[in-house]
Amino acid sequence: MKASKSKVIVVGNGMVGYKFCEKLRNTDTEDKYEVTVFGEEPWPAYDRVHLSSYFSKAAPETLQMAPRSWYAEHKVALRTNELITQIDSKQRLVVNHLGESFSYDYLVLATGSSAFVPPIPGVDKKGVFVYRTLEDLDAIMDYGKKVKSATVLGGGLLGLEAAKAVMDMGLQAHVVELAPRLMPNQLDEQGAALLKSKLEDLGIGIHLGKMTKEIQGNGKLDGLVFQDGTFFSTDMLVISAGIKPRDELAAKAGLALGKKGGILVNELLKTSDEHIFAIGEAAAHRDQVYGLVAPGYEMAQQVVNQLLNKDVQPFEGFDMSTKLKLIGVEVGSFGDPFGTKEPSRPICFEDKVKGQYKRINISSDGKRLVGGVLVGDTSAYGMLLQMTQNKMALPPEPEDLILGGREGKSSNPMGGLDALPEAAQIWSCENITKGDICQHIQQTESGDLGEIKKCTKAGTGCGGCLPMINDLAKFQLKKLGKTVKNVLCEHFPYSRQELFDIIKIKGVKSYDQLLDEFGEGDGCEICKPAVASILASVWNEMILRQDTIQDTNDRFLANIQKGGTYSVVPRIPGGEITPEQLIVIGEVAKKYKLYTKITGGQRIDMFGARVDQLPDIWEELIDAGFESGHAYGKSLRTVKSCVGSTWCRYGVQDSVSFAIRVEERYRGLRSPHKLKGGVSGCIRECAEAQSKDFGIIATEKGWNIYVGGNGGSKPQHAKLLVNDVDTDTCIKYLDRYLMFYIKTAEPLQRTASWLNKLDGGLDYLRDVVVNDSLGIAGELEREMEFMVNTYACEWKEVVNNPELRARFKHFVNADDQDPSLQFKPMRGQKIPVDWKS
Repeated sequence: MKASKSKVIVVGNGMVGYKFCEKLRNTDTEDKYEVTVFGEEPWPAYDRVHLSSYFSKAAPETLQMAPRSWYAEHKVALRTNELITQIDSKQRLVVNHLGESFSYDYLVLATGSSAFVPPIPGVDKKGVFVYRTLEDLDAIMDYGKKVKSATVLGGGLLGLEAAKAVMDMGLQAHVVELAPRLMPNQLDEQGAALLKSKLEDLGIGIHLGKMTKEIQGNGKLDGLVFQDGTFFSTDMLVISAGIKPRDELAAKAGLALGKKGGILVNELLKTSDEHIFAIGEAAAHRDQVYGLVAPGYEMAQQVVNQLLNKDVQPFEGFDMSTKLKLIGVEVGSFGDPFGTKEPSRPICFEDKVKGQYKRINISSDGKRLVGGVLVGDTSAYGMLLQMTQNKMALPPEPEDLILGGREGKSSNPMGGLDALPEAAQIWSCENITKGDICQHIQQTESGDLGEIKKCTKAGTGCGGCLPMINDLAKFQLKKLGKTVKNVLCEHFPYSRQELFDIIKIKGVKSYDQLLDEFGEGDGCEICKPAVASILASVWNEMILRQDTIQDTNDRFLANIQKGGTYSVVPRIPGGEITPEQLIVIGEVAKKYKLYTKITGGQRIDMFGARVDQLPDIWEELIDAGFESGHAYGKSLRTVKSCVGSTWCRYGVQDSVSFAIRVEERYRGLRSPHKLKGGVSGCIRECAEAQSKDFGIIATEKGWNIYVGGNGGSKPQHAKLLVNDVDTDTCIKYLDRYLMFYIKTAEPLQRTASWLNKLDGGLDYLRDVVVNDSLGIAGELEREMEFMVNTYACEWKEVVNNPELRARFKHFVNADDQDPSLQFKPMRGQKIPVDWKS
């Protein structure tokens, strides 16, 4: 006779409740348990970590942890829209809101948390919302259509997520925080100040040290009254000031609670009733409630282990380190970020130009890293966290951890992945270690990221660990003697360089043809623009012939700006422009009421054009002799120039004429990333050529060529390729260099990053470009000559082609203007209303 199954009831079908069911079903190979899970929301479990993405996708299914069919296939009885209202621990029963009873042998309370709502007078007014569930977001989106501004109460992780959602809705966003700094639990004063500055630059109003005394309004809020007596006007309020454990069901059943709330549990996650467990945000372990998903997953695993009597380990707490991107700003906090848990000494680095702040805390004996804070650049987060967690030895000069290699030192002072112990936790959400991932790679002899995620579950949470997992896969494959292949994405089993050769050799002229013959599936947002770039680089054809695979900027041949308008940037080679052309630009800008600005690349930007106005604007500019400046493309932008020997008493060569020749030669050249050049007439370097992808500096004997530089968030000086070459030789070497980069770089890889990762570095590049070590110099020159000879101004073709011109309108089925565009005056010009004044 077959023994009857024990019954497990899970109350709460959030991320942790679902994860418990998944882990139990994957481990219960003998099918010992009958599982029922209750969720009070109408949907199966969904991903609250990425809740803000709902504002752009607006479909619950996109956030589901698993579809309803998964529950049926894995023998989990899912009951949604049902609230458990009572626990009878003596008879081991739970009762739902309909009065129905269900028996259990073990009860798992995964009731999660609710939004903490401060007891502020007026909190019940219309226009006040919490940011917690899909229903909350639906209400926020619906109300947001009727207002212009919104304020978020709370400047922590949840509050800044809510602020991003408000921005995504096109509203003027403000954040009100009681503490004197943002993210007070994760960032120190300097890090928080930098974050505040970055968010303000994005147009978010930040109000610190403000206690809200009252929410005012006649039925509907119209503003907040602060404790200091000041009034702040706002149309909508989103409360995201923290969480409150959902412990009311447990309290009603007489279970012990923590001092600060939450269901009290021991190291085995048992409540005061040995048949009832509590996990996730509802549980209070050592009187601490964990507000991250990773501790909840670990709790779920330990309860499963106990039910199956396998590898039972006590829950000893959890590391609350976190890395995330807040409204485009990278933030990381690991270990003991403030250095207060043990005696330690901080090392801090701040670069206000790049917008970066890094702090590491070193143990008092100088041997260990105990924690730190990163703002603006979290690229080192993974290894810094591993060093902290695994008590790894510090390098001789610990500051190298945040400054990188200097003066010829290794750029990886931490010893790399090889230094990590096998037990190093790579993915904290599921406690996946380096050993787990390496074992999978050794068994399969494959570094496919999709397979690693599928088999180990690593990287399927927030995604913050994916860069390290990817690096680990490549590292392990190399140790196995395997050739590491960089594929473009899951739809093409080829690298960008291989696809470049396939397209050229096979004569592929469209994305659909390439996908049908050499790919699989329907494609994605990674491969479509990458293939579009390759097709343009190989055939130099009008990109609008395949506009469906272009991004927005290339599709409309203009950069989309804040407020939904576009920029117009005509090419001005070398910065040289006639008075007649200046007058035309002024007349066009005046006629269409465009905001105008002279750029750092020696040309004039015009902002605020509606999409339907673009062809008319460009028709006037083209009639005046202008052509597209390709400010929207992954192509050559500008070749900056000083006045050189024409006017300057220090100039030794005619830098303006040469800059114009170079820019006109490479205009429209499509590449993996945007390109910028510079030509300086002497070593005083007024054109800043050494900060460009290619730079040319005049000498008494000719020209020095510099390559692989860039500005941006991670500036890098260009490196000297060759010196004292004549003008024609300089062009020849540039042809080779640029085509070699275009053929071999990865998608969206700047020349600086490409050169840094090129095997053999600058010496190898010099051998290829100058010495023709690969015997391809002639081919590279012919390919560039083809690009030069087939160049055509894209905007000129649009202006003269009625079919292409008809695509430039806001609504597909109407000629109406975009009604949402709004502007306000500033210094005699107009700007979008949501820009920071």
